[in-house]
Amino acid sequence: MSIVEKFKKLFRPMDLTQGKCWRVIIAFSVPIILSFLLQQVYTISDAAICGQALTGEEVAGINDINPLLFIYLQFAFGCTTGFCVISSRAIGQKDDAGARRSLASQIILSAAITVILTAAAILLLNPMLAWLNVTPENSREVYDAAHLYCVIIFSGIGAQMFYNLICSFLRSVGDSLTPLVFLFCSTALNVGLDLLFIMAFRWGVAGAAIATVVSQVLSTVACFIYTFVKYKQFRLHRADFAITRKDVGEHLGQGLPLGLQFSVLAIGIIVMQGGVVLFDTTPVGGMVEGTPAQNGFGAANKLGNLLMTPLNALGAGMTSFSAQNHGAGDGKRIRQGTNQAMIVMAVMATVLAAIGLLLSINGAYLYIFLSPDKINSETIRFGNTLLYTDLPMYYFLGMIFVVRSSVQGIEKSAYVFGAGVAELTARVLVCTFLPAAINGGAITCMASSWAFFGLMLGDPIAWMAADLVLTIPYIRNILLFDRRAPVLHTE
Repeated sequence: MSIVEKFKKLFRPMDLTQGKCWRVIIAFSVPIILSFLLQQVYTISDAAICGQALTGEEVAGINDINPLLFIYLQFAFGCTTGFCVISSRAIGQKDDAGARRSLASQIILSAAITVILTAAAILLLNPMLAWLNVTPENSREVYDAAHLYCVIIFSGIGAQMFYNLICSFLRSVGDSLTPLVFLFCSTALNVGLDLLFIMAFRWGVAGAAIATVVSQVLSTVACFIYTFVKYKQFRLHRADFAITRKDVGEHLGQGLPLGLQFSVLAIGIIVMQGGVVLFDTTPVGGMVEGTPAQNGFGAANKLGNLLMTPLNALGAGMTSFSAQNHGAGDGKRIRQGTNQAMIVMAVMATVLAAIGLLLSINGAYLYIFLSPDKINSETIRFGNTLLYTDLPMYYFLGMIFVVRSSVQGIEKSAYVFGAGVAELTARVLVCTFLPAAINGGAITCMASSWAFFGLMLGDPIAWMAADLVLTIPYIRNILLFDRRAPVLHTE
């Protein structure tokens, strides 16, 4: 076999209904893991360049709005991930016409959702910033940076939505390598534009946001063109857009619960982020100079997002694996694949936690995201508290990713949404009441370290609450699935 033929073979879609489960899952998931890691490079490159070129208050403004971006962008991501269950099922049934109709449905629904999300995000921006305690009264510079960054990113929601759509569709086909290649090019472009707009043009916060949107738009267009050139059987025709109410209902039935699940999680994260801001607030009003709690937590949170990326990507791979085999009616293979993926996840969680703990020594990770003048003992204390609380509990987080995706793949989306509600409820209750209870009063910069630890407990307790809900379909619909049944019927 020539080098060219070997190269082409890499880009052939995988049949997830054949082969040893763990080998197929790992081979399919590795490009997704690399893709998700590259998506984190988007965030890291912005944070690293901004951390070196912007003021501490501007960096705090960008850090503070991460959960606000999460609530909208993750809704878009959740919807497209849920949509791909329908196309994966069609692929498992060897139904190319059904896959085309699914893609057409996804395009129409994604366009409608983009309009709604963009309008809602911009109209509700100020009230949601206030929810995060990011107001002109607390700090005009922090507020201005957060507001400007959000407006630009929200204006580009469509690019994120359609990029997620085409990548999810390719993965439903069994092609997880193509999205990686395009994302690599997009990431390199993003870094280059960051340096140009922020360091050379001095556009500041706006430059970071514009670089992200432009790189996403170009990547999305290129990925769509490639898909229709390579996969001729999925080129859309006018007849494919004659979608029915059933098509819309099936896609929304899978996409909306997952999108809402991701979004309600963001509400809990917003509550936590708002609590972090209070630890930088002085008893007489205003912010502590340097905002150590926000910057320490923000940097640690970025590291945490990077570390949990392989677990998240493994889950994304399980969605396509489970859905294709659901279409093929092979419940036994879904059970074997889910159990083997849990073992892979446990190994990954242990390694990732160890890496995070090593990077926490003397706050080494902080120097990736912040310039040395923004790092002190308080910044390290706040950041490390988050890492020491979350990292040992990564198994519970990994279980969410794997089981949730397998359950989504067999079209039990109600349990997925229920897990999100449980996670939200637990996080909000912990973050709202536990820090003040530990501190014995209102939270300000004078609050104890144990009060901040209480706030950080919102993460692991929320993860365990979600796992409790997901255990029900895991046992009922996967572990105890009737081997005699020819197909997995939805309820």
